[in-house]
Amino acid sequence: MFDVKWIRDDPEAFDRGRARRNLPPLSAEIIALDAKRRAAQTSWQEMQARRNELSKQIGQLKSKGQDASAVMAEVAALKDKMAEAEAAEQAAAKELESILVSIPNLPADDVPEGFDEKSNREERAVGGKPNFAFTPKQHFEIGESLGLMSFDDAAKLSGARFVVLKGALARLERAIAQFMLDLHTGEFGYTEVSPPFLVRDSALFGTGQLPKFAEDQFRTEQGLWLIPTSEVPLTNLAADEIIDETALPWRFTALTPCFRSEAGAAGKDTRGMIRQHQFLKVELVSIAHPDHSDEEHRRMTSCAEEVLKRLGLPYRVITLCTGDMGFSAQKTYDIEVWLPGQNAYREISSCSNCGEFQARRMKARCRRPGEKGTRFVHTLNGSGLAVGRTLVAILENYQQQDGSVAIPAVLRPYMNGLERITKANA
Repeated sequence: MFDVKWIRDDPEAFDRGRARRNLPPLSAEIIALDAKRRAAQTSWQEMQARRNELSKQIGQLKSKGQDASAVMAEVAALKDKMAEAEAAEQAAAKELESILVSIPNLPADDVPEGFDEKSNREERAVGGKPNFAFTPKQHFEIGESLGLMSFDDAAKLSGARFVVLKGALARLERAIAQFMLDLHTGEFGYTEVSPPFLVRDSALFGTGQLPKFAEDQFRTEQGLWLIPTSEVPLTNLAADEIIDETALPWRFTALTPCFRSEAGAAGKDTRGMIRQHQFLKVELVSIAHPDHSDEEHRRMTSCAEEVLKRLGLPYRVITLCTGDMGFSAQKTYDIEVWLPGQNAYREISSCSNCGEFQARRMKARCRRPGEKGTRFVHTLNGSGLAVGRTLVAILENYQQQDGSVAIPAVLRPYMNGLERITKANA
Protein backbone atom coordinates (compact mmCIF):
# COMPACT_ATOMS: atom_id res chain seq x y z
CA MET A 1 0.00 0.00 0.00
CA PHE A 2 1.08 3.54 -0.63
CA ASP A 3 0.45 6.86 1.09
CA VAL A 4 -1.72 8.91 -1.28
CA LYS A 5 -0.29 12.11 0.18
CA TRP A 6 3.20 10.96 -0.84
CA ILE A 7 1.95 10.25 -4.37
CA ARG A 8 0.38 13.74 -4.52
CA ASP A 9 3.57 15.37 -3.23
CA ASP A 10 5.98 13.45 -5.46
CA PRO A 11 4.14 11.86 -8.40
CA GLU A 12 7.31 11.75 -10.49
CA ALA A 13 9.08 9.51 -7.94
CA PHE A 14 6.07 7.18 -7.81
CA ASP A 15 5.88 6.87 -11.60
CA ARG A 16 9.66 6.43 -11.87
CA GLY A 17 9.42 3.50 -9.47
CA ARG A 18 6.62 2.00 -11.54
CA ALA A 19 8.63 2.47 -14.73
CA ARG A 20 11.49 0.50 -13.15
CA ARG A 21 8.94 -2.27 -12.54
CA ASN A 22 8.06 -2.05 -16.24
CA LEU A 23 4.64 -0.61 -15.39
CA PRO A 24 2.88 2.44 -16.88
CA PRO A 25 2.48 5.73 -14.95
CA LEU A 26 -0.48 5.85 -12.59
CA SER A 27 -0.04 8.95 -10.43
CA ALA A 28 -2.39 11.15 -12.48
CA GLU A 29 -5.26 8.67 -12.16
CA ILE A 30 -4.70 8.26 -8.43
CA ILE A 31 -4.44 12.01 -7.82
CA ALA A 32 -7.62 12.65 -9.84
CA LEU A 33 -9.56 10.00 -7.91
CA ASP A 34 -8.25 11.32 -4.60
CA ALA A 35 -9.26 14.86 -5.60
CA LYS A 36 -12.74 13.60 -6.45
CA ARG A 37 -12.98 11.85 -3.10
CA ARG A 38 -11.75 14.86 -1.15
CA ALA A 39 -14.07 17.24 -3.06
CA ALA A 40 -17.08 15.09 -2.19
CA GLN A 41 -15.92 14.91 1.41
CA THR A 42 -15.46 18.69 1.59
CA SER A 43 -18.88 19.25 0.02
CA TRP A 44 -20.47 16.97 2.60
CA GLN A 45 -18.69 18.76 5.45
CA GLU A 46 -19.80 22.16 4.16
CA MET A 47 -23.40 20.97 3.86
CA GLN A 48 -23.22 19.49 7.33
CA ALA A 49 -22.03 22.83 8.71
CA ARG A 50 -24.86 24.60 6.86
CA ARG A 51 -27.37 22.06 8.16
CA ASN A 52 -26.23 22.64 11.73
CA GLU A 53 -26.59 26.38 11.22
CA LEU A 54 -30.09 25.97 9.78
CA SER A 55 -31.11 23.68 12.64
CA LYS A 56 -30.25 26.47 15.09
CA GLN A 57 -32.32 28.91 13.00
CA ILE A 58 -35.29 26.53 13.10
CA GLY A 59 -35.06 26.40 16.88
CA GLN A 60 -34.86 30.18 17.12
CA LEU A 61 -37.80 30.73 14.75
CA LYS A 62 -39.99 28.24 16.56
CA SER A 63 -39.10 29.74 19.94
CA LYS A 64 -40.40 33.08 18.61
CA GLY A 65 -43.49 31.49 17.12
CA GLN A 66 -42.36 32.28 13.58
CA ASP A 67 -42.75 30.17 10.46
CA ALA A 68 -39.75 27.83 9.97
CA SER A 69 -41.10 25.86 7.00
CA ALA A 70 -38.76 27.43 4.42
CA VAL A 71 -35.72 26.71 6.52
CA MET A 72 -36.95 23.17 7.21
CA ALA A 73 -37.38 22.63 3.46
CA GLU A 74 -33.77 23.69 2.90
CA VAL A 75 -32.64 21.25 5.59
CA ALA A 76 -34.57 18.46 3.88
CA ALA A 77 -32.98 19.33 0.53
CA LEU A 78 -29.56 19.37 2.15
CA LYS A 79 -30.17 15.91 3.58
CA ASP A 80 -30.65 14.50 0.07
CA LYS A 81 -27.61 16.35 -1.28
CA MET A 82 -25.50 15.15 1.65
CA ALA A 83 -26.50 11.56 0.91
CA GLU A 84 -25.40 12.07 -2.70
CA ALA A 85 -22.06 13.58 -1.61
CA GLU A 86 -21.50 10.75 0.86
CA ALA A 87 -22.23 8.14 -1.83
CA ALA A 88 -19.86 9.93 -4.23
CA GLU A 89 -17.12 10.04 -1.58
CA GLN A 90 -17.55 6.34 -0.78
CA ALA A 91 -17.55 5.35 -4.45
CA ALA A 92 -14.36 7.33 -5.15
CA ALA A 93 -12.71 5.94 -2.00
CA LYS A 94 -13.61 2.37 -2.98
CA GLU A 95 -12.27 2.82 -6.50
CA LEU A 96 -9.10 4.43 -5.14
CA GLU A 97 -8.54 1.62 -2.66
CA SER A 98 -9.06 -1.05 -5.34
CA ILE A 99 -6.27 0.58 -7.35
CA LEU A 100 -3.91 1.06 -4.40
CA VAL A 101 -4.17 -2.53 -3.15
CA SER A 102 -3.28 -3.89 -6.59
CA ILE A 103 -0.07 -1.84 -6.97
CA PRO A 104 3.17 -3.77 -6.27
CA ASN A 105 5.88 -2.38 -4.06
CA LEU A 106 8.42 -0.06 -5.67
CA PRO A 107 12.01 -1.33 -6.04
CA ALA A 108 14.89 -0.06 -3.95
CA ASP A 109 17.34 2.19 -5.77
CA ASP A 110 20.08 -0.47 -5.94
CA VAL A 111 17.88 -3.17 -7.50
CA PRO A 112 19.03 -3.96 -11.07
CA GLU A 113 16.54 -3.13 -13.81
CA GLY A 114 15.21 -5.74 -16.19
CA PHE A 115 12.17 -7.60 -17.44
CA ASP A 116 12.90 -11.15 -16.27
CA GLU A 117 15.43 -13.49 -14.66
CA LYS A 118 17.97 -12.81 -17.42
CA SER A 119 18.68 -9.45 -15.76
CA ASN A 120 19.20 -10.83 -12.25
CA ARG A 121 22.63 -10.06 -10.79
CA GLU A 122 24.82 -12.77 -9.31
CA GLU A 123 26.42 -11.60 -6.06
CA ARG A 124 28.49 -14.64 -5.13
CA ALA A 125 28.87 -18.36 -5.71
CA VAL A 126 29.84 -20.53 -2.73
CA GLY A 127 31.12 -24.10 -2.64
CA GLY A 128 32.54 -26.37 -5.30
CA LYS A 129 30.25 -28.39 -7.51
CA PRO A 130 30.69 -32.14 -7.00
CA ASN A 131 32.46 -34.22 -9.64
CA PHE A 132 30.94 -37.60 -10.42
CA ALA A 133 32.52 -40.60 -12.13
CA PHE A 134 29.03 -41.37 -13.46
CA THR A 135 26.12 -39.47 -14.92
CA PRO A 136 24.27 -37.99 -11.93
CA LYS A 137 20.58 -38.77 -11.63
CA GLN A 138 17.72 -36.45 -10.74
CA HIS A 139 16.24 -36.70 -7.26
CA PHE A 140 13.07 -38.51 -8.29
CA GLU A 141 15.10 -41.22 -10.03
CA ILE A 142 17.15 -41.71 -6.88
CA GLY A 143 14.15 -41.69 -4.53
CA GLU A 144 12.08 -44.04 -6.66
CA SER A 145 14.98 -46.49 -7.14
CA LEU A 146 15.34 -46.64 -3.35
CA GLY A 147 11.63 -47.38 -3.10
CA LEU A 148 11.16 -44.41 -0.73
CA MET A 149 9.57 -41.78 -2.98
CA SER A 150 6.27 -42.35 -4.77
CA PHE A 151 4.34 -39.89 -6.90
CA ASP A 152 1.93 -42.62 -8.03
CA ASP A 153 0.84 -43.31 -4.44
CA ALA A 154 0.37 -39.58 -3.88
CA ALA A 155 -1.65 -39.28 -7.09
CA LYS A 156 -4.07 -41.95 -5.85
CA LEU A 157 -4.62 -39.90 -2.71
CA SER A 158 -4.49 -36.33 -3.94
CA GLY A 159 -3.68 -36.02 -7.64
CA ALA A 160 -0.69 -34.43 -9.35
CA ARG A 161 2.02 -32.37 -7.61
CA PHE A 162 2.06 -34.38 -4.40
CA VAL A 163 4.55 -36.97 -3.10
CA VAL A 164 4.68 -39.76 -0.54
CA LEU A 165 8.01 -40.22 1.25
CA LYS A 166 8.71 -43.36 3.27
CA GLY A 167 11.26 -44.79 5.63
CA ALA A 168 14.68 -43.16 5.66
CA LEU A 169 13.64 -40.38 3.25
CA ALA A 170 10.71 -39.40 5.46
CA ARG A 171 13.10 -39.35 8.40
CA LEU A 172 15.65 -37.35 6.41
CA GLU A 173 13.01 -34.74 5.63
CA ARG A 174 12.25 -34.47 9.35
CA ALA A 175 15.97 -34.31 10.18
CA ILE A 176 16.52 -31.44 7.74
CA ALA A 177 13.70 -29.42 9.26
CA GLN A 178 14.88 -30.09 12.83
CA PHE A 179 18.44 -29.10 11.97
CA MET A 180 17.26 -25.81 10.44
CA LEU A 181 15.10 -24.92 13.44
CA ASP A 182 17.87 -25.75 15.89
CA LEU A 183 20.32 -23.58 13.95
CA HIS A 184 18.03 -20.56 13.62
CA THR A 185 16.84 -20.64 17.22
CA GLY A 186 20.06 -21.78 18.88
CA GLU A 187 22.60 -19.63 17.02
CA PHE A 188 20.75 -16.87 15.19
CA GLY A 189 18.29 -15.69 17.82
CA TYR A 190 15.00 -16.47 16.09
CA THR A 191 12.00 -17.33 18.26
CA GLU A 192 10.29 -20.52 17.18
CA VAL A 193 6.55 -20.17 16.61
CA SER A 194 3.88 -22.78 15.94
CA PRO A 195 1.23 -20.76 14.07
CA PRO A 196 -2.19 -21.67 12.63
CA PHE A 197 -2.17 -23.11 9.11
CA LEU A 198 -5.55 -21.53 8.36
CA VAL A 199 -5.93 -17.74 8.28
CA ARG A 200 -8.53 -15.08 7.61
CA ASP A 201 -8.75 -12.80 4.59
CA SER A 202 -7.14 -9.97 6.56
CA ALA A 203 -3.93 -11.94 7.14
CA LEU A 204 -3.44 -12.67 3.44
CA PHE A 205 -4.34 -9.07 2.62
CA GLY A 206 -1.73 -7.83 5.09
CA THR A 207 1.13 -9.68 3.41
CA GLY A 208 -0.10 -8.96 -0.12
CA GLN A 209 -1.50 -12.28 -1.35
CA LEU A 210 -5.03 -10.85 -1.43
CA PRO A 211 -6.84 -9.62 -3.38
CA LYS A 212 -4.53 -9.86 -6.40
CA PHE A 213 -3.36 -13.46 -6.03
CA ALA A 214 -6.47 -15.25 -4.76
CA GLU A 215 -6.24 -17.88 -7.49
CA ASP A 216 -2.84 -18.96 -6.17
CA GLN A 217 -4.33 -19.89 -2.78
CA PHE A 218 -6.50 -22.70 -1.39
CA ARG A 219 -9.69 -21.53 0.35
CA THR A 220 -11.90 -23.64 2.59
CA GLU A 221 -15.68 -23.71 2.43
CA GLN A 222 -15.70 -22.00 5.82
CA GLY A 223 -13.90 -18.97 4.34
CA LEU A 224 -10.44 -19.55 5.81
CA TRP A 225 -7.33 -19.88 3.66
CA LEU A 226 -4.56 -22.49 3.83
CA ILE A 227 -1.28 -20.62 4.28
CA PRO A 228 0.99 -20.44 1.20
CA THR A 229 3.90 -19.83 3.59
CA SER A 230 4.23 -19.14 7.31
CA GLU A 231 5.32 -15.64 6.33
CA VAL A 232 1.58 -14.90 6.48
CA PRO A 233 0.85 -15.74 10.15
CA LEU A 234 4.31 -14.76 11.40
CA THR A 235 4.29 -11.29 9.82
CA ASN A 236 0.71 -10.68 10.93
CA LEU A 237 1.76 -11.11 14.56
CA ALA A 238 2.63 -7.41 14.23
CA ALA A 239 -0.72 -6.42 12.69
CA ASP A 240 -2.49 -3.53 14.47
CA GLU A 241 0.38 -3.29 16.97
CA ILE A 242 2.37 -0.25 18.12
CA ILE A 243 5.76 -1.67 19.10
CA ASP A 244 8.33 0.00 21.30
CA GLU A 245 11.28 0.70 18.99
CA THR A 246 13.71 -0.60 21.57
CA ALA A 247 12.07 -4.05 21.31
CA LEU A 248 12.89 -4.34 17.60
CA PRO A 249 13.74 -6.42 15.72
CA TRP A 250 11.27 -9.22 16.27
CA ARG A 251 12.67 -12.39 14.70
CA PHE A 252 10.44 -15.43 14.19
CA THR A 253 10.92 -18.84 12.62
CA ALA A 254 8.43 -21.64 11.99
CA LEU A 255 8.22 -25.02 10.33
CA THR A 256 4.89 -25.40 8.56
CA PRO A 257 3.36 -27.05 5.57
CA CYS A 258 2.74 -24.61 2.73
CA PHE A 259 -0.14 -24.89 0.27
CA ARG A 260 -0.11 -23.37 -3.22
CA SER A 261 -2.40 -23.93 -6.19
CA GLU A 262 0.48 -23.31 -8.64
CA ALA A 263 -2.14 -21.78 -10.93
CA GLY A 264 0.46 -20.35 -13.29
CA ALA A 265 2.82 -23.32 -13.28
CA ALA A 266 1.23 -25.54 -15.93
CA GLY A 267 3.95 -27.55 -17.64
CA LYS A 268 6.68 -26.45 -15.22
CA ASP A 269 8.55 -29.05 -13.13
CA THR A 270 5.82 -31.62 -13.62
CA ARG A 271 8.10 -34.40 -12.38
CA GLY A 272 9.61 -34.49 -8.94
CA MET A 273 9.42 -32.39 -5.80
CA ILE A 274 10.48 -28.97 -7.09
CA ARG A 275 6.98 -27.52 -7.52
CA GLN A 276 4.24 -29.03 -5.39
CA HIS A 277 0.84 -28.12 -3.99
CA GLN A 278 2.01 -29.02 -0.46
CA PHE A 279 5.52 -28.78 0.95
CA LEU A 280 7.37 -28.11 4.19
CA LYS A 281 9.33 -24.92 4.73
CA VAL A 282 11.23 -23.31 7.57
CA GLU A 283 10.42 -19.60 7.34
CA LEU A 284 12.30 -16.61 8.72
CA VAL A 285 10.44 -13.35 9.46
CA SER A 286 11.77 -10.10 10.89
CA ILE A 287 9.79 -7.09 12.08
CA ALA A 288 12.49 -4.43 11.89
CA HIS A 289 13.16 -0.84 12.79
CA PRO A 290 12.68 1.22 9.61
CA ASP A 291 16.23 2.57 9.82
CA HIS A 292 17.85 -0.88 10.02
CA SER A 293 15.98 -3.10 7.57
CA ASP A 294 18.79 -3.20 4.99
CA GLU A 295 21.15 -4.55 7.62
CA GLU A 296 18.50 -7.03 8.77
CA HIS A 297 18.00 -8.15 5.16
CA ARG A 298 21.67 -9.01 4.77
CA ARG A 299 21.66 -10.78 8.13
CA MET A 300 18.62 -12.90 7.25
CA THR A 301 20.19 -13.92 3.94
CA SER A 302 23.40 -14.96 5.70
CA CYS A 303 21.37 -17.11 8.13
CA ALA A 304 19.76 -18.94 5.22
CA GLU A 305 23.15 -19.33 3.52
CA GLU A 306 24.64 -20.88 6.65
CA VAL A 307 22.23 -23.81 6.38
CA LEU A 308 23.65 -24.66 2.95
CA LYS A 309 27.23 -24.16 4.10
CA ARG A 310 26.83 -26.63 6.95
CA LEU A 311 25.12 -29.12 4.67
CA GLY A 312 28.02 -28.80 2.22
CA LEU A 313 25.76 -27.81 -0.68
CA PRO A 314 27.08 -25.47 -3.41
CA TYR A 315 24.94 -22.42 -4.07
CA ARG A 316 24.87 -18.90 -5.40
CA VAL A 317 23.17 -15.68 -4.27
CA ILE A 318 21.53 -13.40 -6.81
CA THR A 319 19.75 -10.06 -6.56
CA LEU A 320 16.46 -10.18 -8.42
CA CYS A 321 15.89 -7.50 -11.03
CA THR A 322 12.90 -5.17 -10.98
CA GLY A 323 10.91 -7.36 -13.36
CA ASP A 324 11.47 -10.58 -11.41
CA MET A 325 10.66 -9.46 -7.85
CA GLY A 326 7.57 -10.52 -5.95
CA PHE A 327 4.57 -8.24 -5.42
CA SER A 328 5.40 -7.09 -1.87
CA ALA A 329 9.19 -6.90 -2.14
CA GLN A 330 11.33 -3.80 -2.59
CA LYS A 331 14.49 -5.91 -2.79
CA THR A 332 15.04 -9.67 -2.94
CA TYR A 333 18.04 -11.94 -2.66
CA ASP A 334 17.44 -15.40 -4.08
CA ILE A 335 19.62 -18.30 -2.99
CA GLU A 336 19.94 -21.00 -5.64
CA VAL A 337 21.33 -24.44 -4.82
CA TRP A 338 23.24 -26.51 -7.36
CA LEU A 339 21.40 -29.62 -8.60
CA PRO A 340 23.76 -31.97 -10.49
CA GLY A 341 20.91 -34.05 -11.88
CA GLN A 342 19.50 -30.97 -13.60
CA ASN A 343 22.93 -29.43 -14.21
CA ALA A 344 21.44 -26.17 -12.99
CA TYR A 345 21.03 -23.85 -10.02
CA ARG A 346 17.48 -23.81 -8.61
CA GLU A 347 15.91 -21.49 -6.08
CA ILE A 348 15.90 -22.79 -2.52
CA SER A 349 15.38 -19.53 -0.63
CA SER A 350 14.04 -16.07 -1.38
CA CYS A 351 14.83 -13.35 1.18
CA SER A 352 12.90 -10.11 0.74
CA ASN A 353 12.83 -6.71 2.37
CA CYS A 354 9.30 -5.35 1.98
CA GLY A 355 10.00 -1.99 3.62
CA GLU A 356 6.77 -0.49 5.00
CA PHE A 357 4.62 -1.95 2.20
CA GLN A 358 3.10 -4.78 4.25
CA ALA A 359 3.15 -2.78 7.48
CA ARG A 360 0.81 -0.17 5.94
CA ARG A 361 -1.62 -2.90 4.96
CA MET A 362 -1.42 -4.42 8.47
CA LYS A 363 -1.23 -1.13 10.39
CA ALA A 364 1.95 -2.32 12.10
CA ARG A 365 3.82 0.57 13.68
CA CYS A 366 6.57 1.42 16.14
CA ARG A 367 7.11 4.30 18.53
CA ARG A 368 10.19 5.82 20.07
CA PRO A 369 10.00 5.87 23.90
CA GLY A 370 8.62 9.15 25.18
CA GLU A 371 7.19 10.25 21.83
CA LYS A 372 3.59 10.29 20.61
CA GLY A 373 4.21 9.87 16.89
CA THR A 374 4.54 6.47 15.25
CA ARG A 375 6.26 5.07 12.18
CA PHE A 376 5.53 1.99 10.15
CA VAL A 377 7.86 -0.92 10.85
CA HIS A 378 9.65 -2.70 8.02
CA THR A 379 8.89 -6.37 7.39
CA LEU A 380 11.23 -9.01 5.99
CA ASN A 381 10.77 -12.66 5.13
CA GLY A 382 12.89 -15.49 3.80
CA SER A 383 13.07 -19.25 3.49
CA GLY A 384 15.47 -20.80 5.88
CA LEU A 385 15.08 -23.13 3.88
CA ALA A 386 12.46 -24.90 1.76
CA VAL A 387 12.71 -28.39 3.27
CA GLY A 388 11.64 -30.37 0.21
CA ARG A 389 14.08 -28.60 -2.08
CA THR A 390 16.85 -29.13 0.47
CA LEU A 391 16.04 -32.84 0.42
CA VAL A 392 16.22 -32.73 -3.39
CA ALA A 393 19.63 -31.03 -3.23
CA ILE A 394 21.01 -33.58 -0.76
CA LEU A 395 19.83 -36.51 -2.87
CA GLU A 396 21.44 -35.10 -6.01
CA ASN A 397 24.69 -33.81 -4.49
CA TYR A 398 25.30 -36.78 -2.18
CA GLN A 399 24.25 -39.58 -4.54
CA GLN A 400 26.63 -42.51 -4.95
CA GLN A 401 27.30 -44.69 -7.98
CA ASP A 402 25.60 -47.70 -6.37
CA GLY A 403 22.34 -45.73 -5.97
CA SER A 404 22.79 -45.00 -2.28
CA VAL A 405 22.85 -41.52 -0.76
CA ALA A 406 25.41 -40.30 1.79
CA ILE A 407 23.98 -38.26 4.65
CA PRO A 408 25.66 -34.91 5.44
CA ALA A 409 27.56 -35.10 8.71
CA VAL A 410 25.46 -32.43 10.46
CA LEU A 411 22.29 -34.46 9.88
CA ARG A 412 23.58 -37.80 11.15
CA PRO A 413 22.76 -37.10 14.81
CA TYR A 414 19.14 -36.56 13.70
CA MET A 415 19.24 -39.86 11.79
CA ASN A 416 20.37 -41.97 14.76
CA GLY A 417 23.90 -42.04 13.37
CA LEU A 418 22.94 -43.34 9.92
CA GLU A 419 25.62 -42.40 7.39
CA ARG A 420 24.09 -43.65 4.15
CA ILE A 421 20.66 -44.48 2.81
CA THR A 422 20.62 -47.71 0.85
CA LYS A 423 17.93 -50.14 -0.24
CA ALA A 424 19.05 -52.41 2.59
CA ASN A 425 18.46 -49.85 5.36
CA ALA A 426 15.65 -47.92 3.67
